[in-house]
Amino acid sequence: MAKIFIDGDAGTTGLEIKQRLAGKANFELVAIAPKLRKDASAKRDVLASVDVAILCLPDAAAKETAALAETLGGQAPRLLDASTANRVAEGWVYGFPELCRGQAAKIGAARRVANPGCYATGAIALLRPLIDAGLMASDQPLTINAVSGYSGGGRQMIESYEKGEAPPFELYALSLEHKHVAEIVAHSRLTAWPLFAPSVGNFRQGMLVSIPLELDALPGRPQASDLAAALTRHYAGAEHVRVAKAPASGRLDALALNGTDDLELFVFANEARRQALLVARLDNLGKGASGAAMQNLELMLGERIANSE
Repeated sequence: MAKIFIDGDAGTTGLEIKQRLAGKANFELVAIAPKLRKDASAKRDVLASVDVAILCLPDAAAKETAALAETLGGQAPRLLDASTANRVAEGWVYGFPELCRGQAAKIGAARRVANPGCYATGAIALLRPLIDAGLMASDQPLTINAVSGYSGGGRQMIESYEKGEAPPFELYALSLEHKHVAEIVAHSRLTAWPLFAPSVGNFRQGMLVSIPLELDALPGRPQASDLAAALTRHYAGAEHVRVAKAPASGRLDALALNGTDDLELFVFANEARRQALLVARLDNLGKGASGAAMQNLELMLGERIANSE
């Protein structure tokens, strides 16, 4: 029976993972007393007693826990980091199993796994297969637009929306230095920094990530159907990622996958204008956070997390 410790189980992602693990049979959830959660000695003892520690912490605290675990040597648990701290760090495996062939096996064998960011999951899922297939250049000038439910914005943003104090819609990160861009660049195999414009809507969860393309600016001037075919090939057989048919309405509901761990990819096109729009849809709390963590945890444990029934 695997022993699991969630470091930071009071935050949104930590609570979601804890709820998902409730009532499961083949693991033991180990906790630390709230008054001792910042006590390094007490945390070190907990880390030494578990098989996997899931870090649901601010970046600085996640780095501290990872460093503390390293002092345990052979007693150190495997780490699954849900923060931004280690997504492009050396010695950490990126926790997007569908990234490329063999990635799921790397996650399963890894001592340290970094859970992807929600926006990054959508963007990388669209970009990496096209770059690998030679349909997009690694230095392609790109704009990435995205909208998320407010639950991905942390306690202050969540409270602001739930109290009715926030606007219906807002752009943010207008310094153009959003923390997810580094992992998008690294794991999509981009060499040019994309222009990323995230936004928040007045809904709790749900996400759309969209990337507009001029088809004649891409290598070989492909058809939009070539892009869709490359995505379909890449994700053939994937359990949680699928290429979906563009709806005839020309509209897309950001909340349609809420409560699931799925990721849908779309290619909208106007061949007469030689333009395409790539779109990823997901639940920012599902495949964008706790759902991805559960997928990675199962790979690390080498088995499904079974229900107690």
